[in-house]
Amino acid sequence: MTHPSMEDLFSYPLMSALTERRTRRIPRGFSVNAGPLTHESHNEPAPLSPLEEAILVTCITGIVGKTTHDGPLTKANGSPELGTPFLNVLARTGSSADNCQATHFFMINDDGIFLLKHPTGTAALEALNARPRNWAEWSDDDWLSYAEQCKVRISDKRLEFPREWPYYLGWNAQASNVAGTTLFYPVIDCTWQYINALLIIANEPDGKRSMFMDDWRPFHPKGFVEWMVKAGGFVRPSMKIPYQPIGGLKYVRNKFVNKDNVVPIGFGHTLRTDYESFFYFQNLMLLGQAMGLGGWIHGAVFTPYIWQKEPAKDWHGLGFRMEQPKTLKPWAPVPASQPNPVGIDGVLEGLTPPYVKSMDEAVDKVMEMKYGPNGSAYGNPEVWSSPYRNKADAEAYVAKGTHIGDRQVQYVKDACTYLYETYGRFPAHVDAFYSGGMWLQFSHLEMEYYDRFFDPSQYTRQAAHDGLWHG
Repeated sequence: MTHPSMEDLFSYPLMSALTERRTRRIPRGFSVNAGPLTHESHNEPAPLSPLEEAILVTCITGIVGKTTHDGPLTKANGSPELGTPFLNVLARTGSSADNCQATHFFMINDDGIFLLKHPTGTAALEALNARPRNWAEWSDDDWLSYAEQCKVRISDKRLEFPREWPYYLGWNAQASNVAGTTLFYPVIDCTWQYINALLIIANEPDGKRSMFMDDWRPFHPKGFVEWMVKAGGFVRPSMKIPYQPIGGLKYVRNKFVNKDNVVPIGFGHTLRTDYESFFYFQNLMLLGQAMGLGGWIHGAVFTPYIWQKEPAKDWHGLGFRMEQPKTLKPWAPVPASQPNPVGIDGVLEGLTPPYVKSMDEAVDKVMEMKYGPNGSAYGNPEVWSSPYRNKADAEAYVAKGTHIGDRQVQYVKDACTYLYETYGRFPAHVDAFYSGGMWLQFSHLEMEYYDRFFDPSQYTRQAAHDGLWHG
């Protein structure tokens, strides 16, 4: 059975969604004290239906196809090009650095808090083949069953914090995260792609390969320059500050890295991994407009509060494990001096202790994901060959494409181990799970408020929603 609103949803033009998309904040059942625009609601909150939520969930977790490896395998000078940069072959709706798919959303509604886990590897291929490829052909049961398999309950309570600074910012405190609304909050796992990006950088040719640098070492206290000389560090004349070659002098001495080609680790921050979440926000906003829902991207409860649950203070957050740096450096800038949100035990775990025994093991897991037979990319024959017309082309491509070599792997292992041993956390220069501090709220709008004060052309899609979806 297919809901009658689906035909309208799939016929709504993309260009209309782009031009009519707006922030609309006031959910049904919410009263507004705004001077001449004051409105008292006489409605009850109206939560999104399971089908409406399922469509939104599928938009950010759904496997929609396969990536196309249409890049070169040979550099312009004739040397081999790295042909294996990706972490996943199967694709979702959001563009992703090296298809790392590192963005995980939490859904928050009146029923509680849910982690939305997207399938990977063989499970992703099975999810892709289990239903029609074209979402327009899905039945209501397809939407509901797919969304349900992605939901992992974290709590049976809505996220809750005091509605004041420093938990909420400004007027967000009033209409944000209220009864009847559904919020989507992205967190970015920086551990997998952080390691993968270092592996890619390390694969550049001898003589050009960058030296990873800890650009926070100049924050050492008095005596650091003398310590650096004893440790074999460098003082770069053009910089006039000491810097520490990550991985040790052996990589400089054997010319594995070019000491004049420096990659400051801190400058990389998330290594662009967080960009993926921006695309999902835009996708969701366009979809919400097409469905006629109110949508509002705004500042969430601030970190680090939102990571934690503290019943004694009546804070009800996401429940992340916060690892205290074991080698706390009082000179280290934020976030290296702060507790690291590393995951939720048994549910969402980053590639960092205590979920791995060492950083060597963490790098091995990334390599297994890329090249292992049960991984999500090049080593899994079923997954890897799926985008190609014939398997022979797939096998030939991945055989010719340069793989990450053993020396490069060891260099990255040394770099990651250095970061963990120096700062007692991984990564050091960004949190294991990074939050941009924004979430997206969907709601059925308080139409009496909008009808009273605003030009009807501002919300025609929302005005038609109830008739289409709840008629």
